[in-house]
Amino acid sequence: MAEIAFPLLIALIGIALLFDLLNGLHDAANSIATVVSTRVLSPQVAVLWAAFFNFIAFLVFGLHVAETVGKGIVSAEIVDASVIFGALMGAISWNLITWGLGIPSSSSHALIGGLIGAGTAKAGVSAVVWSGVAKTVAAIFLSPLIGLLLALLMVLVTSWLFARRTPAFADGVFRRLQLVSAALYSLGHGGNDAQKTMGIIAVLLYSQGMLHGSFHVPLWVVLSCQAAMGIGTLLGGWRIVHTMGSKITRLTPHQGFCAESGGAITLFLATFGGIPVSTTHTITGAIVGVGAARRMSAVRWSVASSIVVAWVVTLPAAALVGAMFYELTLLF
Repeated sequence: MAEIAFPLLIALIGIALLFDLLNGLHDAANSIATVVSTRVLSPQVAVLWAAFFNFIAFLVFGLHVAETVGKGIVSAEIVDASVIFGALMGAISWNLITWGLGIPSSSSHALIGGLIGAGTAKAGVSAVVWSGVAKTVAAIFLSPLIGLLLALLMVLVTSWLFARRTPAFADGVFRRLQLVSAALYSLGHGGNDAQKTMGIIAVLLYSQGMLHGSFHVPLWVVLSCQAAMGIGTLLGGWRIVHTMGSKITRLTPHQGFCAESGGAITLFLATFGGIPVSTTHTITGAIVGVGAARRMSAVRWSVASSIVVAWVVTLPAAALVGAMFYELTLLF
C-alpha cells in the first residue's frame, strides 16, 4: 500500500469528519422527530438533548461496529487513500441529494455502499468481505422489522398497564418518559453511527502503518467522531424531521415513547453485536409500528413506501458514486 503525504492524510480525515457531521445533521431527525412532533420538547431543546447523548455514547458501547466497518466490509489490505476518498464522496454525495429532497435515507448504508463501490473499483469483487456485507444487508430488512414489532409490543403492554388510568394522567407520565426514551435512542444513534466513521479513519491509519500493533481505533479518533456527530445533530435536519415526525403518522407522547423505546432497544442490540444498522430504518419501522397499532389507516403508506424505495436504492447508488470518485482519483 502506497504511503500518502501527511497533508493529504489530514484532508481525508477532515472529509471523514465532515461526513460524520453531515451524518449527525442528516440523522438528527431520527433522534428528535418523535419528541418534537409530540411537543414534549421544542426543536431547539431537543437537538441539545440528542447531541449530548450522541457524544457520550462511546462511554456505553464497545467499538465492535467500528471494527466491522474498518475491516469487515472490504479487505483492509486493499484500502488506500483513493478508496477512502471514493467511499466518503459516494456517501456524502448521496446524503446531500437525499437531504435536499427531504428523504430519510440511510447515511450508514451510503457509507458502506461507497466503500464497497470504491473497493470493488480498485480490486474487483474479491476485495469484498461478503460475511460482513451479508450481515449489513440483512440488517436493512431486519432492523425496521424488529423496531416495528418492539414498538407494537410496547404499545400493547403500556396500553394494558394504563387501562385504568385517566388519559390526562397517562399523557403526563408518557411526556416525562419520552425524555428517557429520546435519550436512549440518541445514545444508540451515537453509538452505532459515529462508529462507522471511526472505522473508516482507523482503516486509513492502518493502511499507512500508523496504528501500532493490530487494527484498533485510537481514542482521539473516537472523541473526534463523537464530537462531529454531536455538532451535526445540533445543526439539525428540519426537512427530514417533518417527514419522520408527522408525515408517516401523527404521534402522541404514548406512541412517541413506544417508538423511541422500540428503536433504542434495536440499536442497542445491533451495536453490542457489531452490526452497522441504519438508525433511519429502525425509527421508521418503529413509527410505522405505533401507527399501525392504532389502526392501519393511520399510517400514510405512500410516504412509508417511498422511504422504503430510498432504502433499497441507497447502497447501490452510493456504491456507483463511490466507484466513480475512485476512478476520478486515478486521473491525478
